[in-house]
Amino acid sequence: MEVSVLKEQSPAGHGRDLREWLDRVRAIGELEEVSGADWNLEIGIISELNAKRANSKALLFDEIKGYPKGFRVVAGALLNAPRLAIAFGLDPGQDNNGLVQALRGQPRRWEVESAQYPPIEVSNKAAPIMQNIRNQANANVLEFPAPLWHPNDGGRYLGTGCCVITRDPETGQVNLGAYRVMIHDEKTLGLMISPGKQGSIHLQKYHAKGEACPVAVVFGEDPLLMMAAGLEVPMGISEYNYIGAIKRSAVRVTPSPLKNLPLPADGEIAVEGVVPPDEVREEGPFGEWTGYYASGERPQPVIRVEAVYHRNEPIILGSPPNRPPNDYSYWRAVVRSALLHDAVERAGVPDVRAVWTHEAGGARMFNVISITQRFAGHARMAGFVACQIREGAYAGRYVVVVDDDIDPSNTNDVIWALATRSNPAEDIDYIRRAWSTALDPMVRPGSEAMVNSRAVIDACRPYEWKHEFPAVAESSPELQAQVLQKWSRLFR
Repeated sequence: MEVSVLKEQSPAGHGRDLREWLDRVRAIGELEEVSGADWNLEIGIISELNAKRANSKALLFDEIKGYPKGFRVVAGALLNAPRLAIAFGLDPGQDNNGLVQALRGQPRRWEVESAQYPPIEVSNKAAPIMQNIRNQANANVLEFPAPLWHPNDGGRYLGTGCCVITRDPETGQVNLGAYRVMIHDEKTLGLMISPGKQGSIHLQKYHAKGEACPVAVVFGEDPLLMMAAGLEVPMGISEYNYIGAIKRSAVRVTPSPLKNLPLPADGEIAVEGVVPPDEVREEGPFGEWTGYYASGERPQPVIRVEAVYHRNEPIILGSPPNRPPNDYSYWRAVVRSALLHDAVERAGVPDVRAVWTHEAGGARMFNVISITQRFAGHARMAGFVACQIREGAYAGRYVVVVDDDIDPSNTNDVIWALATRSNPAEDIDYIRRAWSTALDPMVRPGSEAMVNSRAVIDACRPYEWKHEFPAVAESSPELQAQVLQKWSRLFR
């Protein structure tokens, strides 16, 4: 990873860290502060109920039972358009579709410009995350109010909205991954990474040589870092550079004292240690983004914690999954819709009008693409490309292709197209043994093959006779607008 020595200037539209984001969210009335909740299920259940209400808030928990005032937990950070827009430095007045359109084309720019924004290294003394240092003798992850998020979880999870930092031993490339981290005891953490993820590949490379993998984990950071860690940032691009490109300003990092891994200097809490090659412990179960306690309890690697660092009055950034809609299904739906739209177009599919990765499928398992049909086979092309390019391949299930008069984010419209424009015997195709995960509830517990099948559904009017297809029984937008203007009092 290349590190810049230039002086950094604060970006105009973005906050530097989690605290600045909280201040901006508070200023528009989108933050609710909660005192006295119990880490044992109460925080998790309050967060679950909040994620399912229309007027959700970002929740900042303080005075948590058994912990000193100031040791806090955030949940519900990016559950709606205003809070997500603030994270991206955009107008918080945008609606869902406006936000997707504002992000269209941007991921490509971020990739191209990422090389211009290597992180800026600052000393440990200049890094807020190093305000408190606990060496191995004093390190204790139970110092922080990690919640028991769900009733049947196998333990307390400190890492739900975290960034796991590793370095490729061959290339030196740094990766930040959003992997779940469970507490086993005060100096041992469980680490669950799905096969194929970059963090898993780094572990495998170290372990193949019989070596422990150096690792650091950050448990409170700029929400943009959390998002980048959970997205398919292209191989060879560090998430730090990627976020620098989004902000058009380099991220401040500081070297971890033991393993020299770059920590976000303005983060809240970090641990560093090693993942030994020959040590596993039972991890899970955990309520996951699919809405199930998927993957059950199984042996997973452990992190041997060698040091703990944190700011004064530290904040855990929680992002607990549940049955959708959940704590992070919204931002994933918005961001992944923009990513998938751009990727499908970049792969050569013409006239893509809109894409939506539905929250009900965890923004992965049920994706809808709207096109303007230009040739026979166009819909199949869009569907097959979307389900196998990297942005759509992991843990997918269904891709539905619809005409350009259908809003992919409108579930009723999509089901109407499925019901009236597709013939099941002719318009459903399958791919078998596609890339999945242990979190997939349709992967049988204990299976070593993390694969599933995909359905590509053509719910467009048949191209060969689309001009003969029955007309839609609906007035035009122009006529609707005229009547609405005249009879506006009826629709207040």
